[in-house]
Amino acid sequence: MADLDGEITVKPEIMLLEDVLGQMAAGRLRVPRFQRPFVWRPDQMLNLFDSIERGYPIGSLLVWDTSEPLPSLEQVAGIDIPRPQETPVAYLLDGHQRLSTLFGCLTRRPVIGDPQSQQQWKWDVYRELGTRHERGGSSRYRHWKSTVDTPATYLPMRAVLRTMDFLAYARRISGLLDPAALDAMVDEAEQVAQRIKSYKLAVVRLVGGRLEHAVEVFSRLNSSGQSMTPDQMVSALTYNPEGGESLADRIATIKESLADVGFGPIPSITIFRSVLAVAGEEDVQEARWEALADRVRGRLADAVDASERSLRQAVDFLRDEVGVPLSRLVPYNLQIMLLVAFFHLNSDPSDGQRRSLVRWFWATSWSGYFAGANTTQVKNELAEMRAFALGEGGLRLDALTARPFPERFDLRSARVRTFVLWDLKEFGHRRRSVDGAPFDALRVLATADTDAYRRVITTSISSGSHPANRLILPTPPGVSLRKALAALPAELEDSVLTSHGIPRVAVERLRDGDLEGFIKERAAHLADRERSFMVTLGVEPAVDIQGDADIDTE
Repeated sequence: MADLDGEITVKPEIMLLEDVLGQMAAGRLRVPRFQRPFVWRPDQMLNLFDSIERGYPIGSLLVWDTSEPLPSLEQVAGIDIPRPQETPVAYLLDGHQRLSTLFGCLTRRPVIGDPQSQQQWKWDVYRELGTRHERGGSSRYRHWKSTVDTPATYLPMRAVLRTMDFLAYARRISGLLDPAALDAMVDEAEQVAQRIKSYKLAVVRLVGGRLEHAVEVFSRLNSSGQSMTPDQMVSALTYNPEGGESLADRIATIKESLADVGFGPIPSITIFRSVLAVAGEEDVQEARWEALADRVRGRLADAVDASERSLRQAVDFLRDEVGVPLSRLVPYNLQIMLLVAFFHLNSDPSDGQRRSLVRWFWATSWSGYFAGANTTQVKNELAEMRAFALGEGGLRLDALTARPFPERFDLRSARVRTFVLWDLKEFGHRRRSVDGAPFDALRVLATADTDAYRRVITTSISSGSHPANRLILPTPPGVSLRKALAALPAELEDSVLTSHGIPRVAVERLRDGDLEGFIKERAAHLADRERSFMVTLGVEPAVDIQGDADIDTE
């Protein structure tokens, strides 16, 4: 028999979807407050319904039955959840996004409001009837954002669980369709409703124990592909019902504040690992989460405050001294965590330390040092960075050799992101092709993201994906980069080409129709200039001039 202090009991079971939703509506199944908010996109919601109708598995739910009081959400999908009248109560540990989607779309009543507001229309999911044979394997579920009534063929999902609502839908379309079409439509609607109502969910029920026991079971059941991230696990394990914000709340606040300063969002897991590093943890990647929570429980509040300060210093350093304008261009998020650890221990580094950190950033980025970094490597790097911050050692960089200049432009590659950072730094004063006036390349990049780097040669050639075939250069509507470069006025040619790292010989090849020659000449020019920059920082260039760009995001 499980109890609060004893072993937890695991009871797998199968439940009808309708019964699970009924428990949530009655307040017997609740969402703990430490869970992240509803974040699913509308297309994910539609795909969930399509999977259910096709009978595909959508994953199990993990619930914890306990008499232990735990703060929970008072609303799910905008629907009030009544307080539980008896114990034990079941708390949803895994499956929040899926179950909230189903609960909101199947039980939420129509709301009078702005149909253009996603907060309104995302819960209004419809099944388009009469499309089974026309659309084959594509999804037949739709959202409706218009103020006009939905077509008769759109079955509202909120009508499938309630007989009266289903009959109301049938009455509505009876006056819009001829008898034969009406019978076929109602038959199909009944089949859809039956499939959803009779859909069976796998539920793993944990009975008894304490919260840390429940989360430990969860982490073991989901050792691969887990949907609760480490920061959410520790947030749950350290949650204090009387202590206000959870760790997850604080991390979300830090993430938003950094995005507001124009650097862009830093992943929550990176902020979480930074908090662990500041709290003095050695293993920030694969710790046993329940043991970790016990160790840091009393230190989290101070560690989060200190992490926020050090993270801001790290961002300032990256922007002002390295030249990283946006978080998404950081080659490895581990670099952010290690910089936070440094600035936590040394908020006022010497000029020599700052130069060493700049060299460290470029050397580890060019070399792909953190690609596939394992736990031992990260622990060693964290220890080395702490010692360096305290003046008790240096950063070992002499053995690092840069990887070759990338032959393919793919921002999933850390080597390509490093090239982009160098490119933005090296050519910081770019000029327009029309009049030679300067423009802000960073603003273009921040607005257009990866589309800012446009192709010069758009036809199919073997080297078309090379970074040398990419430029940040706005042109008038309808004017391609190739045409703009080939037609540069003589008086603007030198200043414009130099500002973009394009040698004159490359443009001559372009004008002669030698498209491969243009890319080859510019690639050699860029690779040579990048190697020169490496040498100024004391980083060993690659033996091979150019090579493949590995996809090595963390």
